[in-house]
Amino acid sequence: MVEKMPHIKEEVYLDFLGRTIDVHWNYHAILMVAIWLVLVPSCVTIIRFFKPRPTEFGLQRKVSIKHPEWWWFNVHKYGLYAAVILSLAGMTVALVVSGGFSGTVHATFGMLTILMGVLQVVSGIFRGTHGGKYYNNADLNDPSTWQGDHYSRTVRRRVFEAYHKTTGYFTLFCALAAIGSGLMQYPMPALAGFVMTVPFAFLAAWVYLTYKERVYDGYRAVHGYGMEHPYNKEREFL
Repeated sequence: MVEKMPHIKEEVYLDFLGRTIDVHWNYHAILMVAIWLVLVPSCVTIIRFFKPRPTEFGLQRKVSIKHPEWWWFNVHKYGLYAAVILSLAGMTVALVVSGGFSGTVHATFGMLTILMGVLQVVSGIFRGTHGGKYYNNADLNDPSTWQGDHYSRTVRRRVFEAYHKTTGYFTLFCALAAIGSGLMQYPMPALAGFVMTVPFAFLAAWVYLTYKERVYDGYRAVHGYGMEHPYNKEREFL
């Protein structure tokens, strides 16, 4: 069995508490695995496979947590917000009890994962406006009211999607490296078994959902499948 690394503290004295406390690294490990191996992939799965089937007029009500037709987007958005907040809390506790950044492989990949997670949240702020011919308060007789970064496929929106989607998958790769190296430092056989099983469960789900043809085009799901929409017209022969 792999031994715990000698630099891993089992207890730490905290000045602001005025006492020594035991360090339960198993809580840290369980929290981070739950976030990055369950919550985050679930949020990615939902926005990938659970968008509504495209209709003629798309989703007409405003993007809002109050409107159930947008549940897939809201779960993705707020689920990832929760993941980043919980990760920052877990990282802060780890840094405090460790006395700072340890420089290990685990610490490096862990910090990189959380940094990229934060940047994912920040990038969402720059995704731009929505728009749409049938969206919210658009006037069917006034094309100027249809304009939006998403509907018009502006450079801003294309850059956002290229960064957000690609970097999101790379962030998960870093998270797997952080989890694996962490369990090498602090062995937890039961958790390691869970870590080895969960990716295959997601794989099976993704294969099944792809087989069921649940990968709907996001633009068509939101704005409608009509060829009058600019991005549908651009992809007319795709």
